[in-house]
Amino acid sequence: MKVLATWDHGLPANEEALRLLGAGGTALDAVEAGCVRTERDNGQRTVGLGGWPDRDGVVTLDAAVMLCDGRAGSVAFVRGVEHPIRLARLVMERTPHVMLVGAGAERFAREQGVEVRERPLDAEQDSKWKAWLQEKRYAPAVNVENHDTISMIAMDPSGRMAVASTTSGLAFKMHGRVGDSPVIGSGLFVDRGVGGAVCTGLGEAVLRTAGAHAVVEAMRAGMSPQHACEALVHRMIDRVPGSSDYQVGVLAMDFSGRTGAFSVQRGFTYALAERGVNAMQTAPAALGQDSTIEVAMKVQERRR
Repeated sequence: MKVLATWDHGLPANEEALRLLGAGGTALDAVEAGCVRTERDNGQRTVGLGGWPDRDGVVTLDAAVMLCDGRAGSVAFVRGVEHPIRLARLVMERTPHVMLVGAGAERFAREQGVEVRERPLDAEQDSKWKAWLQEKRYAPAVNVENHDTISMIAMDPSGRMAVASTTSGLAFKMHGRVGDSPVIGSGLFVDRGVGGAVCTGLGEAVLRTAGAHAVVEAMRAGMSPQHACEALVHRMIDRVPGSSDYQVGVLAMDFSGRTGAFSVQRGFTYALAERGVNAMQTAPAALGQDSTIEVAMKVQERRR
């Protein structure tokens, strides 16, 4: 069994995933448990109800899961759901659909006995939001504050693979914005007999290149997970303007257990758990400088 998870918060997420796998849980159980751990305990303010709000002062959440047999579930733009990753799994298991969004997803949550509650901003969220209203800055620095999505890949002892992602999205985003994390084929993808991939970073860049799907298809064509991650990042740099000013990180795993990791900028960390060892790694990068999502979003704003 093997687990990959993005960023420093991937280390405790992997611990939770390994606990489930050791108790006989499936790959899906493992990635769900790891994401729940991060939704509950994430100190970086980018996952769960404690995440930074949008520019209207509202915390909205996105999450998705996918299995190697093609089943998938996703929720986007939901409010007041403590563990949206669990809601995404319920969409997969209890509806004929793949994605539910907004009020419809919240109504489904209530119907399934999932608590949906009003949660006012805490003091830190409120202070940061009010400061943003004055400064009009888009996001904290990538890599410097190590904020971002938690995305995971797990393979269980039976050889099944699952991927998952959960996030509160870009800090102070436009109300209604949804990134790559809940979009099957962009933020995450897995296919039986090939492998899985997950992305993290500036969602707009991943959406424009169908990131995770592109990596899996490159592996299907014969590339190793590492080379497939590198191919996506270089394509992204070529196709999405402003690459010196945004960060995207990519992780991949095939069914032989080979893994890959690559990023646009230096500083993308991830956790790898294998053979009883759960340790932090730093991915190689295409460009040699750290950067911020904030600058990339400013570039897009000027183009409007």
